[in-house]
Amino acid sequence: MKIASWNVNSLNVRLPHLEQWLREAQPDIVGLQETKLEDAKFPDSALAALGYRSVFSGQKTYNGVALLARERAIADVQIGIPGFEDDQKRVIAATIDGVRVIDLYVVNGQDVGTDKYAYKLRWLEAVHDWVARELAVHPHLVVLGDFNIAPDARDVHDPEVWNDSHILTSSAERDALRRLQALGLHDAFRLHHAQGGMFSWWDYRQAAFRRDLGLRIDLTLVSDALRDRALAAGIDREPRTWDRPSDHAPAWVELRLDR
Repeated sequence: MKIASWNVNSLNVRLPHLEQWLREAQPDIVGLQETKLEDAKFPDSALAALGYRSVFSGQKTYNGVALLARERAIADVQIGIPGFEDDQKRVIAATIDGVRVIDLYVVNGQDVGTDKYAYKLRWLEAVHDWVARELAVHPHLVVLGDFNIAPDARDVHDPEVWNDSHILTSSAERDALRRLQALGLHDAFRLHHAQGGMFSWWDYRQAAFRRDLGLRIDLTLVSDALRDRALAAGIDREPRTWDRPSDHAPAWVELRLDR
């Protein structure tokens, strides 16, 4: 089973890219972020024509998440973090073929010390407590998405710039991610790639992609029960080369599952 995460940065703009990538990469499950579409405008019929069922939670202009499953049933859908009041559409979860998948579009946080940064840390704390409960019920769990956190210095193009006091790399953000992983979640990419310099996001400015000035902030985390079943993981840079691309590239993990 190939499970992928992709921040498409507007599905209205990037639907042709998504359709092309689904045909070429043929993932079994996909978590999307920043769909930026109200639910009534979600292109579920177009995706169904490619063999993908979909569930989604969106809003106009901002945020928005979705889960797609190729020729698989989607069950027990959860929208939002239970018990955490939030108007922003950033979370969706479902069970697909025995795997519980949680798709997160983590708060950016703007700048360290701002109200939005404090909101990000509160949001991550709520995610931690919810995931702890989910793991108790669903040992086969994958948490994926745009985390808006680069885990360590290997995941940024310039650690001196992207340091412990910078948004996306601050100590508090990284500590929150480590606390989440301490529940029993493993960065699938790092199970297969120890080296640095491999990124999933590049700013549109300063020719960042051409110069490879990126960060790895799109993650696929697998539970203890799935760690040894993670056969491969990677980042598909190809869609970032296409015309009018998302600023993110898909991140993916391939799991061996007993059917």
